[in-house]
Amino acid sequence: MSRHKATSVRPRYGRISVLGASLAVTLVAVLGGTGALPAALSGAGSPSAAIARDDPAPAAAEPTPSGTPAPSTETQADTQAEVETQAEPEVDPAADTTLPADSGSGRRIVFSESRQRVWLIEDDEQVRRTYLASGSLTDNLDPGTYDVYSRSEDAVGIDDSGTMKYFVRFTRGDTGAAIGFHDIPVDEGKRVQTLAQLGTPQSHGCIRQKRSDAIALWDFAPLGTTVVVTA
Repeated sequence: MSRHKATSVRPRYGRISVLGASLAVTLVAVLGGTGALPAALSGAGSPSAAIARDDPAPAAAEPTPSGTPAPSTETQADTQAEVETQAEPEVDPAADTTLPADSGSGRRIVFSESRQRVWLIEDDEQVRRTYLASGSLTDNLDPGTYDVYSRSEDAVGIDDSGTMKYFVRFTRGDTGAAIGFHDIPVDEGKRVQTLAQLGTPQSHGCIRQKRSDAIALWDFAPLGTTVVVTA
């Protein structure tokens, strides 16, 4: 029977230390996750925990008060469009001096019934003068092209309706009465309309003008001058 020499067993302290450290870290992590340890203790030695403490938490967005919903993009666009529409100034027809379309060519007089305005046009299409006038209250003048056929520096209205000056006739109405341009008639020492009413229909057929405008048209329109009436 052989004899064996007894071999002494040496504990491996390095492995035991590593195993003990691992168990300690695991225990701290578990207890910290369950809240059994203070946050400061559970996070000790953890780089990620240190970083989390250094970075402030983002501020939470303030909630919109109940009953006051935040305006949608569509609502904001509609509001902006409404503001822009309100900001656009309206064009006053009386201030529009644009020559009407299809109003002829060459040297001529143009009268717009809808705008109650007169234009004196030169051969080169330059506007010598434009101004507001007062046409007929009734529909007795058709749009079209006419020629000046008669002129009277002084005239008397039909049915003793007053006197007028610088009467330039270019057509006749349904009753045969002459229709033309003249100044505002005077009846019993008073004008039959005010200057402020120019730009609105006021007459019984003719086209009334301020005295200075009537003189300008008188000087501009000898017999045969073309007159264009637009709607």
